[in-house]
Amino acid sequence: METLMKKSTVTKKSLISSISQEKEIHPNDVRHVIQAFLDKMTECLAQGCRLEFRDFGVFEVVMRKQKIGRNPKRAAEPIIIPSRKVVKYTPGKKMRKLIEVNE
Repeated sequence: METLMKKSTVTKKSLISSISQEKEIHPNDVRHVIQAFLDKMTECLAQGCRLEFRDFGVFEVVMRKQKIGRNPKRAAEPIIIPSRKVVKYTPGKKMRKLIEVNE
């Protein structure tokens, strides 16, 4: 039987604090850079651009096909889930290797 481990969550605030301490940079400076990076990523993806970060991974917008879902309470009634755009992330080689090691 598999043992379920509780996954910890890293928030933007804790990430800022960690980077600030490691690199000895003021937290406000780190916050501004991280927020600017996230804003620019969002803007680029909204324009349909593909973002590629070597060893980390690729972010791209893809179209999900329309599909039929089911409400468990009323399984006889199909629910049409419309097609839509979603952001897809594909991990890079270095990321995949690190994740496989930590399984």
